[in-house]
Amino acid sequence: MAEWKDGIAKLSMPTPFAVGDVNAYLIKGERLTLVDAGIKTKESWNSFKAQLGDLQVGPDDIEQVIITHHHADHVGMLDFLSDKIEVYGHHLNERWIKPTEAFFQEQENFFRGQFHNFGLPGEYFPSLSTLRQSFKYSCNRSLTGELVEGMIPPGLSEWKVIATPGHAQSQIALFRERDGILIGGDLVLAHISPNPFLEMPAPGEIDRPKPQLQHNHSMKKLLSYPIQFVYTGHGEEVFQLKELIEKRLIHQHERAMKVNNWLKEEQHTVFELCKRLFPAAYKRELILTLSETVGQLDYLASIGEISSSEDHQPVLYQAR
Repeated sequence: MAEWKDGIAKLSMPTPFAVGDVNAYLIKGERLTLVDAGIKTKESWNSFKAQLGDLQVGPDDIEQVIITHHHADHVGMLDFLSDKIEVYGHHLNERWIKPTEAFFQEQENFFRGQFHNFGLPGEYFPSLSTLRQSFKYSCNRSLTGELVEGMIPPGLSEWKVIATPGHAQSQIALFRERDGILIGGDLVLAHISPNPFLEMPAPGEIDRPKPQLQHNHSMKKLLSYPIQFVYTGHGEEVFQLKELIEKRLIHQHERAMKVNNWLKEEQHTVFELCKRLFPAAYKRELILTLSETVGQLDYLASIGEISSSEDHQPVLYQAR
């Protein structure tokens, strides 16, 4: 049952994804603010309305929505909320939450290029046309306004925006200094490590982002804030934040060093490494497992352990 605690209510809605329920948060600010908006399914919407009922509010009482990042399970129900409700988030949300045909083409072309670099066999290329299918759970809605690092969001004078890219390029967190509460999206989760998803370059950029490096940096960045606990995008709150971040960074380093050992034996493409890292999952979760694999390689390159033959197609990686 949803309930208010320090002016915040946690709502949990079901998703059809392996990660399970997704959390959203209602904040009593100068405006009644919803942080994240679940996924676009009837089950999610019914669960959401029932929990609002526990709090004695309805969907039309919500005055604005702030989204921590653009993934479908955090924005989908924007389509069920009134058009009058204002929507705020990082500017990179826009092309994902109101996608155009040009956007879908750009995404397909980006991953086609990556598939060539990664050494994927031709049989995997037709799956690129299904990239847009994941948007069926998302929304078609524009941002009212953009949030940037250090900003105080409209209607939430006690809260400050922290930019935390990695899991998504658009990801932000909200921090309330007076009691050290962070609403962290999918930056840190108690039960699993969030995936650093591969995304195409931001408009005007040429190089693809390096989400694993960003994710590590964003986690370390939190250590400079007096955070008491984190309300997360999925699952339970995180209370031992410093310990969890240290554990996650060590675990990621260890996984990368396992890849490094393979590269000491022989050169590999991204796809060859992906199959070794995720033998049971790579076919079912291709983009996800490729993202994880590239993340380890970006990390190894950043600490000087490996080099790559960028002029070779597909790209080959080797230990230095």
